[in-house]
Amino acid sequence: MAAYSSAQQEALKEFKQDIGHLNALSNSSRQKLIMILGTADNDTGLKVNDLADAIGLSQPATSHHLKHLKDIGMVGSRREGNMVYYYLTLDDTIARLERLTSALKRQNENG
Repeated sequence: MAAYSSAQQEALKEFKQDIGHLNALSNSSRQKLIMILGTADNDTGLKVNDLADAIGLSQPATSHHLKHLKDIGMVGSRREGNMVYYYLTLDDTIARLERLTSALKRQNENG
């Protein structure tokens, strides 16, 4: 096996640390949810049923995708009575992707 340069090792480390985010972004239903939530008012958020209707999935399937996004910190939620509203919380995700792209750029420059 070939030895990796320090820049390549850094890029591989970022991939490993960000695998949950990258996997989440690879799913088309989750991509749609992120896009829809990106147009919503974060102070209000959107209900699961409204999101399910918008992406054409059942409420349980939509809830499953939202849980995955929430578990990795891409989506947040708030409860009002028996209603749950979802909103984007992308700060950490954007920072992760910026670190990954920076590591890849350094690997490319040093490669």
